[in-house]
Amino acid sequence: MYCPFCNANDTKVTDSRLIRETNQVRRRRECLLCKERFTTHEVAELALPSVIKRDNRRDAFNQEKLRAGILRALEKRPVGLEQIETAISHIMHQARASGEREISSQQIGEWVMDELRNLDQVAFVRFASVYRSFEDINEFREEISRLEHDNTRK
Repeated sequence: MYCPFCNANDTKVTDSRLIRETNQVRRRRECLLCKERFTTHEVAELALPSVIKRDNRRDAFNQEKLRAGILRALEKRPVGLEQIETAISHIMHQARASGEREISSQQIGEWVMDELRNLDQVAFVRFASVYRSFEDINEFREEISRLEHDNTRK
C-alpha cells in the first residue's frame, strides 16, 4: 500500500477491524518512512452482474452510481452514512445473490426503493418520483397513500 503523504510503498498495518454488515475491513496503517498514519478500507472483489438499461444497453454494475442516486434522494435528510452504506451493501448483496449474469436496472431501482422506504419515507418518495416518472401531483398522493397504508399494517 502506498503512503498518501510521501508515496513510499512500505507501510505496516497497526489495526484491523471488520465493519458491521458492509463486508469491509478497516485498516489503520503507518508509513515506515514518514511515520504518518492513515486509514484504508478493503472490500473483497466479487463479480457483480451486468446491468441491462431501459434502452437494452448493457453496463457494468457501478456502485458509485448507486451511491450517488441514494445520496441524492437522501440529501438534507437525517440519515447517517453508516445506514447508507448498509443499504448499499444490502443492494449489492441482493445483486450477487441473484445468481444472474445480467440484471435489469428496474430491479435495482426496486431494491433501492425498498431500502429507502425503510430509511426515510421522504427520500423514498423523492426517488420514486424520478424513478417512476411521476407526471402530476396525483401520483405523489397515490404513493404517499400506499406508504401510509403500509405503515398502518406494521
